[in-house]
Amino acid sequence: MADAEGFDEFYRGTSPRLMRYAYVMTGDMSAAQDLVQEAYVRAWQRWAKLEQYDHAEGWLRMVVSRLATDRWRKIGVRRHAAAAARSPDPVPPPSENTVLLVTALRTLPAPQRRALALHYLLDLPIGDIAAETGASVGTVKSWLSRGRAALAETLGLREPAATTEWGPRGVTDA
Repeated sequence: MADAEGFDEFYRGTSPRLMRYAYVMTGDMSAAQDLVQEAYVRAWQRWAKLEQYDHAEGWLRMVVSRLATDRWRKIGVRRHAAAAARSPDPVPPPSENTVLLVTALRTLPAPQRRALALHYLLDLPIGDIAAETGASVGTVKSWLSRGRAALAETLGLREPAATTEWGPRGVTDA
């Protein structure tokens, strides 16, 4: 208990001066408070030895100085890394076709737009789309068919001919 009382007295007597010192070292009140707190934590951990020092407050100032130096060093490393980092390449604007397609997609009802995105952009099979949307397979097929037809009309395109199951890419075995 005597150790705690001695440390409390030491803290009360030195903390205002140490706080001013830390503030001058950092130029930032919040950082100074953090450094002083860390210095006193370290002092408490070594109090049995530290209370024997003739200039224990000098030891605290040394700890604050080293912590402040470490802080400035870390800030410098971060700044150097940020300056050395290559900025990302600029992203090119979308093509005219992309703008037209997105504009046309916005005219579709949400279920059709979602089905088209899942099927053509994410390559999900119709059964998986049905499971994800909670719709029947027939409804998903309807959304896809109507969505393609609406896009073709909006974009001024002909609807592609229906593919057959006769062979690869609609080629027959004649």
